[in-house]
Amino acid sequence: MLIAPVELPDKTFVATLVLTTRYPPLPVWLGVVAAFGVQCLVAVAAGSLLAQLPQAPVALVSAGLFAVGAVLLLRGARRADAEGAEQEQAFASKVGEGKRGWRAFGASFLVLFTAEWGDLSQLLVAGLVASGQPAVPVFFGSWAALATVSGLAVLLGRWLLKRIRLSLVSYVAAGVCAILAVVTAVTAVSSLI
Repeated sequence: MLIAPVELPDKTFVATLVLTTRYPPLPVWLGVVAAFGVQCLVAVAAGSLLAQLPQAPVALVSAGLFAVGAVLLLRGARRADAEGAEQEQAFASKVGEGKRGWRAFGASFLVLFTAEWGDLSQLLVAGLVASGQPAVPVFFGSWAALATVSGLAVLLGRWLLKRIRLSLVSYVAAGVCAILAVVTAVTAVSSLI
């Protein structure tokens, strides 16, 4: 569930929230979850390819990715609340009106698939697999976390945004990434000794 705190303050939550204001919730959620499935599959495949390289350098690079994620989340935490409102307006202007069924599913899939390409969560998933975590559990765990976050956006999005500051979630996610960076680096260095 490492991915969930990283995605809550992210554009994923906001995009899903905006999509559910335009289209019926079920096709939106299914389209978003399908897009996340493809994204997780690509990330796990990339991580699996990286895992074929020597373990210690890959683990150090993974630790670096986690550290970069922590820094990006920490730097963005102060602006997270304002950026959330800006992202909501940006996605609202891109989303059309009146789609139902397969069209709502397709629009939701395309919006999230393009928005999430190369996103921090995708890099973290690849980093987890590259650092030696088993691919199948990482895939299902990350996909479940992303499906949960998008489900929260569909069901409780407005309510959550009124009660939980995105900046707080960003600080928590930065802490989780920092811990992972340290643990991964220590593991990599100890394997060299």
